[in-house]
Parts: sequence; C-alpha cells; structure tokens
Amino acid sequence: MNLNSASAAEGVNAGSYQSSRRSVESSTKDQFEMFLRMLTTQIKNQDPLNPMENTEFAVQLATFSGVEQQVQTNLLLSQLLSDTYGGGLGQYSNWIGREVRTNSPVWFDGASLSLAMDNITNAEGATLVTLNGQGREVQRQILGAVPGEMQWSGRHADGTSLPAGFYSFRIEEQNSDGSYVARDVEAYSRVTGVELTANGPELVLKGGGSARIDQVSALRE
Repeated sequence: MNLNSASAAEGVNAGSYQSSRRSVESSTKDQFEMFLRMLTTQIKNQDPLNPMENTEFAVQLATFSGVEQQVQTNLLLSQLLSDTYGGGLGQYSNWIGREVRTNSPVWFDGASLSLAMDNITNAEGATLVTLNGQGREVQRQILGAVPGEMQWSGRHADGTSLPAGFYSFRIEEQNSDGSYVARDVEAYSRVTGVELTANGPELVLKGGGSARIDQVSALRE
C-alpha cells in the first residue's frame, strides 16, 4: 500500500478532531472574555462612596483565577486530543495488526522473515549480511538470483538456527570494478501498537521493537 494514500485517507478522521479542538478553544475563549467584561463593568460602575469590599474583590479575583485555569486546562486537553487523534496516534491506529516494511531491527523467533530485495542490481555478486541486536555480524549468505522478496530462515548452512532476538540486514554488492557497496535491507514486521514520543508517533513492532514513521516504506495486511 502507498503510504501517502493511506495517510490521506486516515486524515479524514483527523479533520473531525481538529474541528472539535477549534470548537473547544473558541467556546472557552468566549467564556473567558465575557467574564473579564463583566468584572471590568462591575468595577467601573461601583459606587465611589461604597466601593467593593476587599473580601468581595478577593472572591472575584479567585473566580477570575479559576476561570483562567479552566481555560488553560481545556486548551491543554484539546491539544492532547489533537496530538492523540488528529496528527498522532489515531492516524496510525488502524496499522495495528498489519505489517510494515522497515529498516529498523526486527524480531526473529524462529519463523521466517520477509526481506525486500527488489533493489538488487547485481544478484550474482551480492551478499546478504545479518547483524544481531548489538550490530555485530552473525551471518553471511551469498545470493543467487532472488525475486523482489525473499524469506530469511535464520538458519546457518549446517541447519542450526540463530537465537531469538532482533536482527537487521544489509546487502553488499560488487561493482564491475570489483569494489563493494553496502546498503540496508528492509524487512517486514507486524505492528502491535502505536506510541506518542517526543519525536512524534512511533510504531511498536512484534517482540517489542519500534520504528519511526519515517523508517517505514510500505504497509500490508
């Protein structure tokens, strides 16, 4: 699935939340301004010979402070609503249960992983390098002709399997002049949740992994 199309479709829901947020902000602002006008009018029109008692004025100020705090609380809540549903978590909530293609480390538990190999220019001279969660090389596999996607079993040539854990991949391709070029290989992993972080929405992947939205290039069932 094209991610731009998906984001556009999901943005319809975001619009309704943005509209709700603007309505909340407008309503609380109007109430706040009305209270200020009433208090100002009351002070201007008070009897100079019988001015407002200090205690009464203190009550008015306390009410003023309470209204101001309520306005700020409503604005903060509307901002949280916007972040959660308008431009953050809600926008990606229907990704949960689907697979994303990412260059972030993905979880391996013995089941084969799908790797995107559609950008290999010289399959006969390419080597798939597997890195563990610490970034150390744990396996090299010389590739022959491969389709646009391959299944990585996590097994060595002797049939033994790599332990469960997070793995990432890269391709080393040999150029015509004999030099090698290395680049990341993307793998598919299932989305189990979405979190709102300081850097924006972040996908929670199978096994507890994570990927930023800008680290995702495809989405599928």
